[in-house]
Amino acid sequence: MRYIIIGAGAVGGVIGGRLAESGREVVLVARGAHGTSLRENGLRLRVPDGDFVHRLPVVDGPAELGALRADDVLVLAVKTQDSVAALHAWGPAPVAGGGTAAERLPLVCAQNGVESRRLALRTFRTVYGVCVWLPCTLVEPGVVSAAGTPLTGVLHLGRCPHGTDETVRRIAADLEKSHFEAPVVPDVTRWQYAKLLANLGNALEAVSGPVSGADAERLAARVRAEGVAVLDAAGIAYVGAEEQRAARGDKVTLVPLDGVPRGGGSSWQSLHRGTGTIEADYLNGEIALLGRLHGVPTPLNDLLQRLANAFARERRAPGSMPVGELVRLAEEEMDHSNSA
Repeated sequence: MRYIIIGAGAVGGVIGGRLAESGREVVLVARGAHGTSLRENGLRLRVPDGDFVHRLPVVDGPAELGALRADDVLVLAVKTQDSVAALHAWGPAPVAGGGTAAERLPLVCAQNGVESRRLALRTFRTVYGVCVWLPCTLVEPGVVSAAGTPLTGVLHLGRCPHGTDETVRRIAADLEKSHFEAPVVPDVTRWQYAKLLANLGNALEAVSGPVSGADAERLAARVRAEGVAVLDAAGIAYVGAEEQRAARGDKVTLVPLDGVPRGGGSSWQSLHRGTGTIEADYLNGEIALLGRLHGVPTPLNDLLQRLANAFARERRAPGSMPVGELVRLAEEEMDHSNSA
């Protein structure tokens, strides 16, 4: 199979680089300065076992590839806010022998949140979800890093909305030869909702920096508790902490990498790069949506969603709001919610 990585940023670049390293055929899809650097200098992958440069085909859309191959696997690794544009571009792409990508090719959603798989299922017939446990960074154009060892990441995979099949098992086998553990599960959505709960703190980190210290940790716990209350009210199953610990154990231990400054998670990185967008609508906003549908107030997730979007829109520096100020705003939001 040939893997077409749609969005070769941090997650996509690391997955693509590791697959290429194990001998898989990989095409990277990227634009802007990152795409230019990938074309001119190759993909530089910095991991605990060394620095590797992979010179791979790079395109900015399907037209450059002509008719896609029947054995292509599309890996959607853009941020969720960019999913619709990517799906509209790649879904109608012709496949050799007839039909389109949406009709004939598997699409693997390697993204945070749960919305992209729903967007994909509107047009693609065969969609797979991934619970992405992969600490990684887009260091600079053309350079990505992943500090995990002995494994680069743990990627639970399954068919959407549920089930497994031979295709996902073949994809998992390729990933397992590429420094990942890739369990194939019939209930991948349950893992994705557990990761959603973990990702609710992304906006907190993006706005006020690392979640450390009593005030930040208490706020993060309250934000997550809102998420748990919403999922429980909606009857949505999610993997518990003990099952997650058993699955991941110490398989992905982070180590310092030379030349890679310590940064933050995916939302923090979006602000750091000044992209002008952030994924909060599909993380904290997912909880807000479910809360409104099921009558559960979500004032803290509403606040973080609003602040993260303002930071992105105004291109404010990540971590620039003092935690004390954020806690004050959170208390005001809670007071207003309780009195409403």
